[in-house]
Order: sequence, then C-alpha cells, then structure tokens
Amino acid sequence: MSQTTTASTAEYQVAEGEAAATTTEGAAPAEGHAAEGTTAGTEAHGGEHGGAFPPLDTATYPSQLFWLILFFAGLYFLMSRFALPRLGTILDNRKARIDGDLARAQALKEETENALKSYEKALADARGKANEIARDTRDAVTKDVDAESHKLDAALAAKISEAEGKIAKAKAKAMDAVNEIAADSAADIVAALGGGKATKAAITKALAGVKG
Repeated sequence: MSQTTTASTAEYQVAEGEAAATTTEGAAPAEGHAAEGTTAGTEAHGGEHGGAFPPLDTATYPSQLFWLILFFAGLYFLMSRFALPRLGTILDNRKARIDGDLARAQALKEETENALKSYEKALADARGKANEIARDTRDAVTKDVDAESHKLDAALAAKISEAEGKIAKAKAKAMDAVNEIAADSAADIVAALGGGKATKAAITKALAGVKG
C-alpha cells in the first residue's frame, strides 16, 4: 500500500515538473514577440513623425476630395430638404404680409383722399350755399328797408301835409282875427277922431284895399 502511494507521488511530481517546463518555454517566446512588437511600433511611430503632414500629403487627396464631396452633398441635401423650404416659407409669408400691409396702406390712402375730396366738395357747397343765403337775405332786407322807407316817407309826407294844412288854417283864422281886431280898432279910432261911426264892412273893405 505504501509502495503504491510512493509511486503515485513520484508520478505527480514528474507531471508538475513537465508542466512548469512547458510554461517556461511558452513564456519565453511570448516575451520575445512582445519585445519585437514594441520595437516595431516605435519604429512605425517614428516613421509617421518623419513623413509629410496628412492634409498636405498628395497621396490622401482622393480620399479627402471624396469626403469633401460627400460632406457638401449631405449638407446640400439637408439644406434643400429642410432649411431652404422653411426659409422659403418664411420669406413667402413675410412677402405676403408686406404686400398685405402695402395694399391696406394704399386702400387707406385712397379712402383718405376720397374723404378729403368729399370734405372739400362739401365745404365748397356749404360756402356757396352760405353766400347764396347771405345774398338772398341781404336782398330781402334791402327790399324790406326800402318798403319801410317808402312807407315812412309817405307817412311823413302825409303828416307834413296835414301839419301844413293845420298851419294854414290857423294862419287864416289868425288873420281873420287880426282883421277883425284891426277893423274894430279902426272903427274906434275913426270915432275918436270925430269922423263919425263907420260901418264894419266899410272898414274891412278899406283894410283889404290897403293890403292889396
């Protein structure tokens, strides 16, 4: 039993030794490859820094032109499908709004001009009608004044004529009274002078002859 255990232990130790040797051999080539890769990367990096600037490298022009054309084509597509239609709609709406404002302004201007013309016509008509009314009123007042003046002149003439008639009558009456008084005075004077008593008719006739 002990011999069997010893043999198994020996076999296990031999197997571990072989596995360790295999691991050591695999690690050595891996380390060699890693060192080679590091050296190659360093050389490549140094080569890149030593070459031309990529955007100025003529070898990259075709790819640069391709991506440039592709970029502008995509930009044009986006602009033509989204930005330009929206911008066109905004411009059309603004133009329509401006045209509408201009049309309303023109309509308001025409309405204002028509209202001004109507006002001027109404003012001219009112001025003409006022002048006509003033002329008619002046003519009517002149006619009334003339008629009243004629009536007043006629009334004054009638009153003057009546006054003159009354004055003439009063004068005649006064003259008759004066003649009668003169006749009486003359008769008294004749009687006082001793000429006898003269008749009133004779004295009146004598006075009339003196006046004539």
